[in-house]
Amino acid sequence: MSERTTAVLHLDPGDSIAVSLGDLAAGQDVTVPGVGTVTAAAEVTRGHKLAVRPVGVGQPVIKYGQAIGVALSDIAAGDHVHTHNLGMGTEFDHVPPSSAGHREYEFATARIAPEPPAGDRPTFQGYRRADGRVGTRNYIGVLTSVNCSATAARLIADQFRGPVLDDHPAIDGVMALTHNSGCGLVDGSEGAGVLLRTLRGYAAHPNFAGLLILGLGCEMMELDLITAELELSSDLLVERMTIQESGGVRATITEGVRRIKEMLPQLDRWQRTPIDASELILGLNCGGSDGYSGITANPALGVASDLLVGLGGRSVLAETPEIFGAEHLLTRRAVSPEVGRRLLDRIDWWREYVAAVGGTLDNNPSPGNKRGGLTTILEKSLGAVAKGGRAELTGVYEYADRIDRPGFGFMDTPGYDPVSVTGLVAGGANIVCFTTGRGSVFGCKPVPSIKIGTNSELARSMPDDIDINAGTIVDGTESVAEVGRTIFDTLLAVASGHKTASEELDIGQDEFVPWQLGAVT
Repeated sequence: MSERTTAVLHLDPGDSIAVSLGDLAAGQDVTVPGVGTVTAAAEVTRGHKLAVRPVGVGQPVIKYGQAIGVALSDIAAGDHVHTHNLGMGTEFDHVPPSSAGHREYEFATARIAPEPPAGDRPTFQGYRRADGRVGTRNYIGVLTSVNCSATAARLIADQFRGPVLDDHPAIDGVMALTHNSGCGLVDGSEGAGVLLRTLRGYAAHPNFAGLLILGLGCEMMELDLITAELELSSDLLVERMTIQESGGVRATITEGVRRIKEMLPQLDRWQRTPIDASELILGLNCGGSDGYSGITANPALGVASDLLVGLGGRSVLAETPEIFGAEHLLTRRAVSPEVGRRLLDRIDWWREYVAAVGGTLDNNPSPGNKRGGLTTILEKSLGAVAKGGRAELTGVYEYADRIDRPGFGFMDTPGYDPVSVTGLVAGGANIVCFTTGRGSVFGCKPVPSIKIGTNSELARSMPDDIDINAGTIVDGTESVAEVGRTIFDTLLAVASGHKTASEELDIGQDEFVPWQLGAVT
């Protein structure tokens, strides 16, 4: 492909704005295909929006062929469009579906079942566990039932840093899974249920070959509660300890290290074997988004997601507050009205959840998002859903639910990255793709996280943190489809053991952050 010569990108013929591909100076003329010459009335930073036609006050501003808000004042062609003249209008203040005046949703009207990629079925080198599930890594986890055992768990895992595991190359590491809860919970509450699902999901995750479950001994989230009725793979080595029964912290650390050392010879015998790509469960997430996210990294990831779904794999979008305003695009893709309404039910839950503390779902984007060119949650959400490609929506999961059906799904999670991905991993995601425009350094042990940059400047400035540069799309050197195929090929390589940038930096243990809901008593 030749280098792009236009200074802006007009995404849809009906759009009232174009995205700047570089820093535009006041008075600079740009050619907008299908529109003509537009003169910038003020400086427009790269990734920000340039009006290509007039928009009257109170009228919708269009991007991606969809409204991203309304003009707060008259906007002339050539104006910089951002927070000073673009905002949320009352027509976007969604109310529950049963109420009058709510947007009309369509269900199952845009279902697409992606075709598998041409050629031989792709495979990766993974770990087939006895229960049939597939791991992409081979970790030992120290899973805590309560915050009171967090320090001991970290000190146990720390004993296996450095060269200690050099003689056990099949073991990827020992990690502590610590959190800030486990006691002071309301028995039977939603918050207690979410934490229990999360802990159980990690305990049963196929990326663990060994597990030490560690508690204090008097907490509400007792070890028996975590393991009761939990079906663990028969080849998972499991040890249980409490600090009180072990004689205190020092004795617990000594005994915990001893028990893990006893696991090492057996776990080192694990070998990777060829696994069909359909066994991948891909978690989709983003953080530090910018004005390029919805036109480079996110749609390219959507291509990779569709390739995986076409093979019979599973791909799951998340971050409910960050699809707000674009949910109608997903309900159209639902395989049934029931699946679509389940998604709307989760959005209604969120509306009530944030209203209880005086908030609204349009309290987004973040300051960093805005510096990168995103103005409203509608704009951010329309770009965010592109990560899910075009495949039909086969399921909607609550936080940390087991991802149990093939195809493209959605999991209800917060938009906060570590909490969101913790839910996806608890649900069984064995690989994660994470797009970023401002520069995230996210990792999520025991699952590898592939970070995809939206722009080439980011890839150049943070080369040790970005795995794939999708900025080549706006540079004009690659297409969305080409970058999407690169992402898919990288999925297979990483699932086979190739280390990601975050793994090289040993990032991901502290990013285990279960969603904490409800009262603490």
